[in-house]
Amino acid sequence: MRKLLWLTLFCHVSSAGVHILQKINGCEWDNETEEGIGFHQYGYDGEDILILDLKTLTWIALKPQAVVTKLRWDADMARMKYNKDFLTRICPDWLKKSLDYGKSSLLRTERPSVSLLQKTPSSPVSCHATGFFPHRAVMFWRKDGEKLHEDVDQGEILPNHDGTFQMRVDLNISSINPEDWRRYDCVFQLSGVEDDIVTKLDKAVIRTNEEKSIDMTITIAVVVTVAVAALVLIAVPVFLVWKKNTCTAAGVDQQHVSDLTAPDNGAELSMRLYPET
Repeated sequence: MRKLLWLTLFCHVSSAGVHILQKINGCEWDNETEEGIGFHQYGYDGEDILILDLKTLTWIALKPQAVVTKLRWDADMARMKYNKDFLTRICPDWLKKSLDYGKSSLLRTERPSVSLLQKTPSSPVSCHATGFFPHRAVMFWRKDGEKLHEDVDQGEILPNHDGTFQMRVDLNISSINPEDWRRYDCVFQLSGVEDDIVTKLDKAVIRTNEEKSIDMTITIAVVVTVAVAALVLIAVPVFLVWKKNTCTAAGVDQQHVSDLTAPDNGAELSMRLYPET
């Protein structure tokens, strides 16, 4: 059911004080019957005094003080015809057009991803749903198909940064025997979607902090291995450059090293190593 309405306030100041006259009119559109229902009424100081009956095209006076006004407005047929046309034709047309323009957002639905989370083996199991839209959703734990109310902590629906929503519901498992886990499940229901998302209470699918610790250990090991390999790649060429510079500083250049490793040439080798001054 969608509604389009206008609210108008009038202030009246008299010797008795300030009084407020309220007017509200508009229409509702039923998506199932595709029918529009108009309404038009007045209030005075917060109390209803006049309501328009579209079936009889007469005003209903809810207070004795409004009878005089009712009789005068009932006799104004031009005004009555306008009210009927506006409330039964014009207003529903505006409402339908508004719904068509905003259908992409008003009728948008996104199903979430649902996970079972647990901090430690003794902590409650949290059924967590994230990424759903709209926010009209419910989530609960069941046992043997019956909704649980005890040992359950219901969380609030919270917004995500991308415009979707998330929520959780915790189940205290301290008094549940492991062999009875299969009797429990988490149910997520989203407005506008017929199929529920049902997640069985299964230890094999529960994500815990222990998994995060293992993942962190593996990550650290990989980082350390890569760092060591990088240091080795840097150290080898540095060592070779250092060795070359050391040999040059000692008066033995690369050519001399080659001569040293070649077969003995006798006097010729001596002249190369120790030239005459």
